[in-house]
Amino acid sequence: MSRDVPPSHTTREGRPQGRYWQLRWVILGITVAVVGIELVLVWDQLARAWRSVFTAKWWWVLAAVFAALASMHSFAQIQRTLLRSAGVKVKQWRSEAAYYAGNALSATLPGGPVLSATFIYRQQRRWGASPVVASWQLVIAGVLQVVGLAFLGLAGAFLLGARSNPFSLIFTLGGFVALIVLAQAVASRPDLIDGVGVHVLASINALRAKPPDHGVHRWHETLSQLKAVHLSRRELGAAFGWSMLNWVADVVCLLFAAWAAGGVPSLAGLTVAYAAARAVGSIPLMPGGLLVVEAVLVPGLVSSGMSAHHAISAMLIYRIISWLFIAAIGWVLFFVLFRTESQIDPDPADGGGTDAEPKRAADDV
Repeated sequence: MSRDVPPSHTTREGRPQGRYWQLRWVILGITVAVVGIELVLVWDQLARAWRSVFTAKWWWVLAAVFAALASMHSFAQIQRTLLRSAGVKVKQWRSEAAYYAGNALSATLPGGPVLSATFIYRQQRRWGASPVVASWQLVIAGVLQVVGLAFLGLAGAFLLGARSNPFSLIFTLGGFVALIVLAQAVASRPDLIDGVGVHVLASINALRAKPPDHGVHRWHETLSQLKAVHLSRRELGAAFGWSMLNWVADVVCLLFAAWAAGGVPSLAGLTVAYAAARAVGSIPLMPGGLLVVEAVLVPGLVSSGMSAHHAISAMLIYRIISWLFIAAIGWVLFFVLFRTESQIDPDPADGGGTDAEPKRAADDV
């Protein structure tokens, strides 16, 4: 323990972290218990499902593999489109290799999403993106993904006939779209928020008993970097289109897995089951949403018209392809292409010359 940090301070800081881990383990324990009870209740169905995996229609399994690859390709295209709007050009194979490797980190390691975001950020810095542009891309790509998933779930719900109270869904989607439009406006004209940022800084500085202009210079530097991002409506539409294609291809992968298992689900029910499983799987309880995705996906597939053993078999085929197979490709690419790279952040510690190293890296792209 550092002598500069009193023990009482460390204890106070550690309590929220301790409560978080306690809550996480409680939720995980409940999930394991629920899955365990489900396994006991449907053990016969599970045995039949496991046997049906080995008798699955191989042509639909192959089609599911291609759909999963198409989903990853679309995911990488979101990055390329956004970076291109900021003047950072990346070759397709580099972008896809980085996303496969980042997905492997996210899907298989504890704390994977943070490791993946850090890895992708560092790759973008090596390609020539400034710190603000790299961070901006990660945020906008994440928002586009959330909007795409919300739109997918909304479409599935309406196809199922859930029209009794559609306004909450519409307002949610409208909020996401408004956020995208706001991000596009800020990216194209950062000066729109210059005065707002200065006013907010002045208010914060007043609370912290600091000079009113404290941090204003850094704020203006950030805005000047954002001016490099010219996100037109066409580019925004293209990025959102790739985001939707990413989700649609993954839904098609699940549909092909269901057909390979011998099930015939309704498209609307399968879409809603997929959206619910993906939304719950984004909670960082286990790598890749292990147990959580399965616990939500199987009942959803059953409600879409599949028998229990067909639903379990479809889930197994889908997870083997979209999770394990894609993660295995990512780890191979990581060890072949990225394992010898320095783990040090490419940003200079002194804050100077931030563009020199990225530009040299960009020349190699």
